[in-house]
Amino acid sequence: MQKWMESPPGQVTAAVMAAIDAGYRHFDGAYAYQNEKEVGDAIQQKIKEGVVKREDLFIVSKLWSTFHERHLVKGACQKTLADLKLDYLDLYLIHWPSGFKAGEDLFPTDDNGMVIPSNTDLLETWEAMEELVDAGLAKAIGISNFNHEQIERILNKPGLKYKPANNQIECHPYLIQEKLINYCQSKGIAVTAYSPFGSPDRPWAKPEDPSLLDDPKIKEIAAKHNKTAAQVLLRFHIQRNVIVIPKSVTPQRIVENFKVFDFELTKEEMATLLSFNRHWRMGIVSQAKTHKEYPFHAEY
Repeated sequence: MQKWMESPPGQVTAAVMAAIDAGYRHFDGAYAYQNEKEVGDAIQQKIKEGVVKREDLFIVSKLWSTFHERHLVKGACQKTLADLKLDYLDLYLIHWPSGFKAGEDLFPTDDNGMVIPSNTDLLETWEAMEELVDAGLAKAIGISNFNHEQIERILNKPGLKYKPANNQIECHPYLIQEKLINYCQSKGIAVTAYSPFGSPDRPWAKPEDPSLLDDPKIKEIAAKHNKTAAQVLLRFHIQRNVIVIPKSVTPQRIVENFKVFDFELTKEEMATLLSFNRHWRMGIVSQAKTHKEYPFHAEY
């Protein structure tokens, strides 16, 4: 389950607690979402109640782009752990391949509104990530929003100690990511899909943007299975061997999103959903388009 930027703090704690009660064990967070303290409060509460043990949970966080400099990586991870009130993360990802100028500002921008890059090298950031595993701060490390060329650079790094365990990417029927998923899976890198519903609550949504949850063809498939469009969109990933992290703060939907293991989409339905691909990307981070490591100029 993903805990995303726009959710008010009190709501986040309640949502995580409701999710643990509903059976969720995988929680996806990030420093940039600025709600890790609230997530930590919920986890501690549920451990205290005896509902779960720490080892039952799979907790993910992400290194933000302003901490790509080698000497900043460990401190960033420790800050996340302190906020979450945990000793280790199950998985720590580099949130974006593009490093930004270090400082308080999440998006340091120039006079043209473009992100100010840091002159960091991805491979040095990766080495600092590897040190987190050796220090016991993260059980596994991975990446997010990386294209296959950027992944290839890590895999071909001389003296590579740990390869990325996971690549977390935007994925849904309007952006099926076939080539990138095949590439990652062929290299033994698990794929996690974020924004499986196309993040309808994103603040930058335009009225003319396509809406997955309202797509009549997706609703038609859902009706056949007596399920919701959201449940079909989640099941779509499960059948592609892709991990999926829905985001919700509504207790009823949190429960509903978990009920995706009691039905199966047919081959034809999967083919139909895959045919909706239109290379439509919700998270383009346009203010980083000029960055040398901007990931979305590559085909995949």
